[in-house]
Amino acid sequence: MEKRSEVKNQPVWHSKQGEFVRCVEEKAETLDAAASKGGFTREKIWKQYYSAKDTFYAVIPAKKFDLIWKRAQSCPSFLCALPRREGYEFFMGQWVGTELHYTALINVQTRGEGAGSQLILYHYLELQKEKGIVLMTAEMDTSFLNVVEAHCLANQVKLFYATDRPELYDLVETFNHRPSEFKYMAVIAELEQNGIGKELRPDGDFENV
Repeated sequence: MEKRSEVKNQPVWHSKQGEFVRCVEEKAETLDAAASKGGFTREKIWKQYYSAKDTFYAVIPAKKFDLIWKRAQSCPSFLCALPRREGYEFFMGQWVGTELHYTALINVQTRGEGAGSQLILYHYLELQKEKGIVLMTAEMDTSFLNVVEAHCLANQVKLFYATDRPELYDLVETFNHRPSEFKYMAVIAELEQNGIGKELRPDGDFENV
């Protein structure tokens, strides 16, 4: 998509999230000298940096991200469901480089390639080899999503892309390669079974795992 192509071509420092990466790089020598667990020191700073911001973050083990990334290459898109007061709203997830863009399905259907992203997950690979972690944070359209709702969508990456259950990743493969066989309700069933988004449903009809 045109807008997403522009984002893909921008260097990381054009992103609002890039300021943290620059901060870490500038202080890297001080951090490494201050503690022997360098990766964990940076992890702590990452959490402190974003804990006061209207967003969320994650520190992903490198091996888990490797699995997600490998699968994203062959299956770059997926349909996620967000629980609403009545029913669900679907969002299209689309990988653009190491960024994962979420766009409301209704916007995709009505605006096509002009549909903008309501949520972007940024993944930073600078510490992947050296420290065994990948840093992630989110940028969202707060007029469309709050932090809890955005986090619910992000959790579905772990559920469907990082799973060791073949039937879960099969949903992703079906959506990408056999779309006529894809069943929307299968996504909803997995969310309910795994309790993802339970806090968004006032009736509390999700089952805990």
